[in-house]
Amino acid sequence: MQNKEFQRTGPLMDLHSYPAWAQDMMQATVAAKEKVVGHELFAMMREASLPAGATYQFLVGGWPVIEQFPQYMAVNLCKIQYGRSPGENMARRYLMRNIRVEQNHADHWVEWAKACGIGMRDLFDSQAPVESQALNHWCWHSCERASLATSMAVTNLAIEGSTGEWATQICSTDTYEQSFSAELRRAATRWLRLHAQYDDTHPWEALEIICMLIGRQAESKYVDILVHGISNSYQYMKLSLDRSLALAG
Repeated sequence: MQNKEFQRTGPLMDLHSYPAWAQDMMQATVAAKEKVVGHELFAMMREASLPAGATYQFLVGGWPVIEQFPQYMAVNLCKIQYGRSPGENMARRYLMRNIRVEQNHADHWVEWAKACGIGMRDLFDSQAPVESQALNHWCWHSCERASLATSMAVTNLAIEGSTGEWATQICSTDTYEQSFSAELRRAATRWLRLHAQYDDTHPWEALEIICMLIGRQAESKYVDILVHGISNSYQYMKLSLDRSLALAG
């Protein structure tokens, strides 16, 4: 898997700064990602027209991934030996730094839910449909069984990358923010605002680490594995979004 060492020289957020195999990987997963980012649920949320039932299903169904995301990264952190390679050293810093950040994001998700009338007991005790649980199970499977590069692609690259894009879409107008009472607006939308700002570079940092771990050349079979894993993350996300809308009534 490890070939000629990769060291980025171009801009972080320019796909041409990365090896040809990584460019192919990203292009191969665009269509699956667009089905998430362009999902009707987010378009309706942006316009503050999403039914309360769909909002409930989305926030409750998404909670397990939000709450356990730091744990996915902790599992990946256990795969790393300090000093073994520049890629692992960068991954170690990245994961240690962002575990704390993701814990804060869980707090902000709780505040968002509370502003929508959803309490902690709803988040913890509701029986989410299997479609909403699938993404969480997939992340655990990948982080426990796959290589560091693959599991970071499934989580930090795919999930955080698409999340940053749909959060940016919702925050592109203030319609959704204004739908909350003045005293709740800031807390209700902090998770969205942070992801719209924070995650624009975060997945690119993950891509750089993945490329450093693999190298300038990658076997086509392994690239196929990465494409399949990233696409699975998008498909599981879409499955949960579809179910949230279907259960809204």
